[in-house]
Amino acid sequence: MIHAVQSFDTSTLLFIQENLRTEFLNTFMVFMTKLGDGGAVWIALGLTLFAFPKTRRRGAYVLVCLLAVFLVNNCLLKPIVARPRPYVTIEGLSILVNPLQSYSFPSGHAASSFAAALAMVLFFGRKGGYAYIPAVLIAFSRCYVGVHYPSDVIGGAIVGTLSSFGLYVLIKKYSSLGFDPKRRM
Repeated sequence: MIHAVQSFDTSTLLFIQENLRTEFLNTFMVFMTKLGDGGAVWIALGLTLFAFPKTRRRGAYVLVCLLAVFLVNNCLLKPIVARPRPYVTIEGLSILVNPLQSYSFPSGHAASSFAAALAMVLFFGRKGGYAYIPAVLIAFSRCYVGVHYPSDVIGGAIVGTLSSFGLYVLIKKYSSLGFDPKRRM
């Protein structure tokens, strides 16, 4: 099973490198990957929502979600799995950004993007679904630029989604403050 996943990951990354990369897409995908660096775009979204009384609870939830997904993803799972980056293990794979020192699985960019996107859907309904557009682009950009395996991105998306939803359920169930993120402060 692990061999099959590694084979899929390797062939997919080499396919992207050999068949999808163009000058325009390289520039666009590097931009998208940088948007997700450190969860920057999602932190900015959370802070923007937090700045307005009408959406303050929603912004606080997005920020708490990002903190939770960081702790689960980067502090717990990455050190346990300790998967090397693809450019370390795949001969001939070139990267479009500076090499990273952290482990590969699961993708933090995908985790934070999918956590924030689900939070937007939970709080804004169908309109919040638009957050999945940059989330998917940021997640895919990690494979495109060569710093994550596809399974890293899928794993990160799952971690982000489960963290966001789990936190939502826990807060709604156990909050003594009557947490309702759709209600005004």
